Amino acid sequence: MRLLHTGDWHLGKRLDDYSRLEEQQAVLEELIGLVEAHDVDAVLVAGDLFDTFNPPAEAVELFYKSLKKLSGDGRRPVIAIAGNHDSPDRIEAPDPLARECGIVFAGYPHSQPQPFKLDSGLEVLQSAPGFLELRLPRQSAPLRLLLTPYANEYRLKTYLGQQQEEELRQVLQAHWAGLVDQYCDAAGVNILLSHLFVVEKGTPLPDEPLDEKPILHVGGAQAIYTENIPPQVQYAALGHLHRMHQVGRHGVPTWYSGSLLSYSFSEAGQQKYALLVEAEPGAEVLVQALELKSGRPLLRRRVEGMEAAREWLSAHPEALVELTLVSESFLTAADRRQLNQWHPGIVALIPEVKDKDQETLETSPRIDPTKDLPELFRDYFKHRKGQDASPELLALLNEILAEDKQ
Repeated sequence: MRLLHTGDWHLGKRLDDYSRLEEQQAVLEELIGLVEAHDVDAVLVAGDLFDTFNPPAEAVELFYKSLKKLSGDGRRPVIAIAGNHDSPDRIEAPDPLARECGIVFAGYPHSQPQPFKLDSGLEVLQSAPGFLELRLPRQSAPLRLLLTPYANEYRLKTYLGQQQEEELRQVLQAHWAGLVDQYCDAAGVNILLSHLFVVEKGTPLPDEPLDEKPILHVGGAQAIYTENIPPQVQYAALGHLHRMHQVGRHGVPTWYSGSLLSYSFSEAGQQKYALLVEAEPGAEVLVQALELKSGRPLLRRRVEGMEAAREWLSAHPEALVELTLVSESFLTAADRRQLNQWHPGIVALIPEVKDKDQETLETSPRIDPTKDLPELFRDYFKHRKGQDASPELLALLNEILAEDKQ
């Protein structure tokens, strides 16, 4: 049984003023090609399908068209769960129509998929809150899925009917154990599909992506340990962290597929993947990382002087760029226009001004909490740019502050 694990599509996401929709369309077409080329039996999408609760119409259209192609018009199931960027109700809204195409949505941890049977042979054999068992058209063994979309800690406990004082890890472990004990014997392929922060106990917590809504915060959800996943589970397909990686090396094989594209400059230079999982009942899975080649690369570069900037930018015309430019004085408007003419993909331009001794300013001033925001801004601007903020810039700041108060 071949499964494709993907997630963190973030459809509709922008990089500052740059739309990523064309790149998202290209990488989804690439994903569809991989599904066909590797003869995949089922597709698992591990949350953060959209970037916001109310995505733009073109992102919604791309989402549904892509899922329909991934499903092969009902020849293979596509199971997609909500992440912390998604509206659970929006994700589940098209479920009656989606089922006709072999697409199953789960927005909540206690969602119970509805039964259906297609002419292709795809059929829901049984379901329960947070559980789904499927008969696949070309497989004799069933596919069992524990479905745990994102919810914050309070809601997770509420949905699963547990006492609020219990630790979330134990709540989820008991919930998963109850499902596998009832439904997941060694005669089928048993998979966990979830959008949570999962780590190996005793290891450092990985960083959550920049610009990502964090899960680990007050009102969010506690980190879950790999040891909380029942041993009957053969593979845990996770979403949330944008770097493809395996969590730990012990117990249940637990993987983040990573995002489809690099979505912030903290992911600059990062290769993106989908994961092909080969599984059979009662056996260890085989996991293969499939490279995704679509999308513009995100690059960070620090250069000294305009000429060095021109040379480097000319060598990377397709990239989206965060450029730090070191110079002896603050950049002029003409300099900025020239840089944008050389390369239209400069997303962030960071001027770095040298002091009189030609040494880069590195020390940070002490922050005086008694000062008001305009005074702090003037201090910060002087520190970063090496000159006083202009009256026009200060007037703009005051205008923004006034609008914020309104």
